[in-house]
Amino acid sequence: MIPEKYNAGALIDANLEAGRGEKTAIYFGDERITYRELFNRVCAVGRALRALGVACEQRVLLILNDTPAFPAAFFGAMRIGAVPVPINPLYKASDYRFFLEDSYARAIITETACLDKLSQALDGHNEAVNVIVADGSAPNAYFMDELLAAHSGELPAASVHRDDAAFWLYSSGSTGRPKGVVHLHQDIPATCDTYARHILRLTEDDIVFGRVLFHAYGLGNSLTFPFSCGAATVLAPGRPTPHGVLDVIKRYRPTVLCLVPTLYNAILNDESAASSDLSSLRLCISAAEPLAPETWRRWKETFDRIILDGIGSTELLHIFCSNTPEAHKPGSSGKPVPGYDLRILDDDGRPAPVGATGNLFVKGSSAAPFYWHQREKSRCVMQGEWTATGDRYRMDEEGFYWYEGRADDMLKVGGEWVSPIEMENALMEHPSVREAAVVGVPVEGVLRIRAVIVLAPQQASEPALKEELQAWCKARLQRFQYPHIVDFVDELPKTATGKIQRFKLREGG
Repeated sequence: MIPEKYNAGALIDANLEAGRGEKTAIYFGDERITYRELFNRVCAVGRALRALGVACEQRVLLILNDTPAFPAAFFGAMRIGAVPVPINPLYKASDYRFFLEDSYARAIITETACLDKLSQALDGHNEAVNVIVADGSAPNAYFMDELLAAHSGELPAASVHRDDAAFWLYSSGSTGRPKGVVHLHQDIPATCDTYARHILRLTEDDIVFGRVLFHAYGLGNSLTFPFSCGAATVLAPGRPTPHGVLDVIKRYRPTVLCLVPTLYNAILNDESAASSDLSSLRLCISAAEPLAPETWRRWKETFDRIILDGIGSTELLHIFCSNTPEAHKPGSSGKPVPGYDLRILDDDGRPAPVGATGNLFVKGSSAAPFYWHQREKSRCVMQGEWTATGDRYRMDEEGFYWYEGRADDMLKVGGEWVSPIEMENALMEHPSVREAAVVGVPVEGVLRIRAVIVLAPQQASEPALKEELQAWCKARLQRFQYPHIVDFVDELPKTATGKIQRFKLREGG
């Protein structure tokens, strides 16, 4: 039971109390940051923000890559009762301006690579904002290292309520401006006591490697989960590549790997993959998008490791339904994580029969209470104890959940519901296909199915291949589940976290 007075900014304190002060908390390049060093940095950031006038509940934008500055800033802001708001550094200057104005941020912690865009975003902004640069100096900004030195010393965590706002995460904006998902102090330990405890089963001996700290998936995997039990995390900034991931595994020998399906697939297609040693890994975790059964099979054949796929959301903070080492079905999202309840309702709000596709709802203590500045959207999604995920799912007779696409991605063609995911999984099994995405596009007023294909190396985009892929789908799925349009591209449009941007494909991209 989480105590009524609880500050998530003090998550790492228990490691000092348990005698882990000199244990490595973060591996970063040649750096080895201990729990005591991390604690000192967190306290110094909190003291510095307070000295700059940042008060309880005021927002602090974090425009940071996966570096040690991120956890220091994130936990340091929460420690004084302020609200850190991590955002994607790759966003444009206009997006920075939106986040700045939407959050009423009083301070920004960023990096030199983001300063040009940040300068544009701040131009004409009427409110005073303190800018802190984590990796260098800049005009009209503070250098983080100097602030840490000037404000060193232990800082008691502010006395806040477990139901106070702790941090925000902006959801992806594929259908408009991103939404500020407000999370509470109690939400972090809630995920640590559910997914981290029952699925990851982390101990202080684990080393975790994940990606993208500003994303809910990465925030849990790479920070809150390992720090909650004294494990270590590996931080590696920059755009992830197969070579980069394999080099990290070779150098640090992590025990838990947390990636998105696109990156797992890219690693398998890398020439050096087959000779790579992944024997240190006891768990491979996947989320953000469904994992194709073909990718699961190839990973198992290549590395003798299974990938545990699951589904989570920014609103629930992490994964609430997952496969486990003991119970897994390739292609499924597994079963509810202990601590969460799931239900599937039809379009009339009635429970869907086993095997029938419906709308997925989830109940759990990590659920966000509302979206910032989005009252109507909050009322539609946060329905009492239940959160509407916007995902279409079915449950089989053994209790495994199967993703059928987003509610707005499902295709109704000729009066029949078509699952893009089923078609993508079938296409991925064809030897000529490396990646596939399926969307619906209007053609002369009629919805048609478009498959966008990235071919395997040395495979030519011959006209005959289009007909072959159509016949391939017809032979494996229902006769109406085949692409009317097949296009070949060099790469699929994706977000920074590896999600396919289907809206761009619907628009012709």
